[in-house]
Parts: sequence; C-alpha cells; structure tokens
Amino acid sequence: MTLDPTYLDYPKRRLGYDHDLFPWSALRDRSPVTWPDGKSVALWLCVSLEWFPILPSDTPFRAPGHMQTAYPDYRHYTARDYGNRVGVYRLLDAFAKVGAVASFATNAAIADRYPDLIADIVAGGHEIIAHSTDMNGTIASGVPIDDERALIATSLDTLERVSGTRPRGWLSIARSQSWDTPDLLREAGLTYACDWVNDELPYRFTNGLINLPLNHELSDRQIITVQQQSADSYAQQMGDACDWLTAEARTQGGRMLPLHLTPYIMALPYRISALEDLLVKLTQRADVWTATGSAIVDAWAAQQ
Repeated sequence: MTLDPTYLDYPKRRLGYDHDLFPWSALRDRSPVTWPDGKSVALWLCVSLEWFPILPSDTPFRAPGHMQTAYPDYRHYTARDYGNRVGVYRLLDAFAKVGAVASFATNAAIADRYPDLIADIVAGGHEIIAHSTDMNGTIASGVPIDDERALIATSLDTLERVSGTRPRGWLSIARSQSWDTPDLLREAGLTYACDWVNDELPYRFTNGLINLPLNHELSDRQIITVQQQSADSYAQQMGDACDWLTAEARTQGGRMLPLHLTPYIMALPYRISALEDLLVKLTQRADVWTATGSAIVDAWAAQQ
C-alpha cells in the first residue's frame, strides 16, 4: 500500500520549520563565534524581577508561580515579595563580590513600586530588560493586537522613566508569545528577545529582531522548584555545563551559558552560598566572559 500523493503536499513542510520567522540551521554548521579577549564561553546572568498581583488573572493564562490557594493567598504572595525585599539584594551582593554584571528582566510594576531598587541595579552597572507590566501581563494568541502593543509600550515606557534608559531586551512571561509578538517587539524598537530557547547562541529573525536564548532547563525555577533538586546540585550542573561548552568551543567556536535566577528561589539563606561559590568558580575561569545580554548580542551581531 502506498501513500496518497497528496500527503506530500502539505504547504508548510520544509527544512526545519513550518514558519518563516527565521531560517533553520544547526549550531555546528555556522561560522564560529569569538568572544572578547578570546574567551570561550559567554556567561549570561539573568535575574527575573517579578511583581505578582494578589489576585491572578487567567486571561489568556495564569503565569507560572502565581497565587495558588484560596485568595487572598498571603503565603505565596509574601514568599514572592521576599525576593524583592530581601533576595534581590543578596544577588546584587553576590554579583558585586565577583565583579559580575547581569541582566534584570523586570516587570514595570517593580519600577513603579520600588524605584530605589531600580536605582541600585543601575548603580551596579547592570542592565534592565523588559518583562511585561506585572505577572498578570501574559501574552498568547487571542490577545487583541492593540492590547499587546499597549502592554509592550507600557512596560518599556515605565522602565525607561524610572531607570533612565530604554530597555533593549524583552522577556515574555513564561516565554509565551502570540503570532504578532516578534513584529510588535521590533516595532517597539527592541534589539533582542529571550523567549525562544532552541539554541545556545543568538540568532536573527527575518524581521531583524535577535533572539538571545534563555533555556528554561538551566533555570533555578526548573531545577530547584520543579525538579526538587538541591542548590548544590544546581551549582554542580551549571559547572558541568560550563565544562562541556568550553570543550565544544575549542573546535566549534564560542558558546553561551545562561544562568536564569529568581530572587525568591535562589537567594534564600540556605541556597545563596551555593550560588556565591558557583559564581566565584565560573568568573575565575580564564575562558569565561561574564556579560549582559546586550553585550553578548552586540558581540555576536558584529560578527554576522
């Protein structure tokens, strides 16, 4: 029995993908990338600064980590608030100890409510990237395009007003986008987004937007809260990842290692020392370049 010939006529069957957002390519087949000073691995520290309204919105969906029990859900509300009152300053101290800079993916509501925190982040030489309005500001197909456009603009305008610099990067809540999001981000003047996790180096969309992959499998939320592993195990895994990427870079060109950190998860007093020790080990490696998302994107784009 043979297949019906029309089976092969699927109009979107092509190399790699069924969309035209960007071309498919294997990482190993691309021209090698080099990082400043001949470093092998670009270490990208990305911190999520999130404000969770005490009443979640389920339109278009409820954000991961949102309130869970009967409302008011003070237990989860205050646990997340801990990150913005206590945990984020432990992360800032940890970065300062090793002279590292980070990208802080920040809800606009954080800037509105805690402008002093934004000032401290900027004073530390760190980058602010946009992370929607608050944790009710989720995006998915079905959101009216004007509403999504307004959400992006509000986030960017608020963060620019408080920080003094307009963000160049964007991270959607849960990395979720609509069919319109890439074009709306580009329309808003953004240089890069971090939502697509299908690579270990930046790549460019056909509309000019750059994707800087922030792999959720490497996040503290995934490893510690979802997989229920220890902070020491997380640190060991990140060290193992750096070893592997360094070995690959010897023959295939520079690689990138993102560490996605959440203040109310990683900065608890029984976890923060594991992170501090990890940062010392990674930043002291002769082959590691620690940089913001914008710096990594710029270094990559200059070679394309």
